[in-house]
Order: sequence, then structure tokens, then C-alpha cells
Amino acid sequence: MDNRNYVRKAVNWALRQIGKRNFNLNREAVKLAKEIQSIDSKSARWIASDALRELTDKKVQERF
Repeated sequence: MDNRNYVRKAVNWALRQIGKRNFNLNREAVKLAKEIQSIDSKSARWIASDALRELTDKKVQERF
């Protein structure tokens, strides 16, 4: 819920990088991003939507 730009970017970056390590972590990161998306905060929705966009991308999914 922190609106500082560098905090939002750091959380987003961490979630995306963890989710790209392997299939199981990807599944958990997507699940967590969906939970974050339900939080009533503009920052949380931005983090979740950006992470979901990358983690569910066809190229990322093909790696697994």
C-alpha cells in the first residue's frame, strides 16, 4: 500500500523475477499477484496487473 514509486517498482520487480525462476514459483507468484490485485489500493493494482502481464506471457510460459 506504499505509494512511493521506488517501493512499487521494487515489489513489482521482485515478484516478476521470482515468478520466472521455475514453474512452481511462477504458479505461486501468479496466485500472489491475484491476491494483491484484490487489495483496495491503486499501487497494489498496478503491481499486480504489471506482474500478471509478464508472468502469464506466452514466452515466459513456454520456458517452463
